[in-house]
Amino acid sequence: MRLTLFLAATAGLAYVSRRSLLRPQTHGFFRFFVFESILALFLVNLTVWFSEPMSVHQLISWLLLLVCLIPLGLGIRDMRRYGQADASRRHDPELFGFERTTRVVRSGIFRHIRHPLYTSLLLLAWGVFFKAPSAFGAVLAVVATGGVVIMSRLDEVECLRVFGAEYQEYMLHTKRFIPRVI
Repeated sequence: MRLTLFLAATAGLAYVSRRSLLRPQTHGFFRFFVFESILALFLVNLTVWFSEPMSVHQLISWLLLLVCLIPLGLGIRDMRRYGQADASRRHDPELFGFERTTRVVRSGIFRHIRHPLYTSLLLLAWGVFFKAPSAFGAVLAVVATGGVVIMSRLDEVECLRVFGAEYQEYMLHTKRFIPRVI
């Protein structure tokens, strides 16, 4: 059953990511593999999702899963609010609509970190891992983490190409994932 779910979800992710999968030099290419790692981690831990609800690892898991919603929601909101997404001016077919910003977003959560959506993915991956920590789960979480780091670097290259010196200056004043840390 889990294999069937994995294959079905993979087909859906592959369809949504089809343009990015043809361009390995883009952040979207690695986004597919991050989602795949998190999907695999979720399916590995599915049977224990609600077991031992008051255990330390479950409490850590729920905390991370809840906190991951904050940078996700704020990041999407601020990209839509301040990014002036315009598909007619951004011809990057592998980007989702809200990603086709025409200006550097420096307001809201982006005032503190450059990649709130990637921060959300990191928290999600580790939140799912802590549902049932295991060696195999750790490998999947580390793969997801590595993919997010690669994604962020490629995204920055793309942003430098589009926004130039303005984005480079923005990078000097913000951290990637955690304010004032990293």
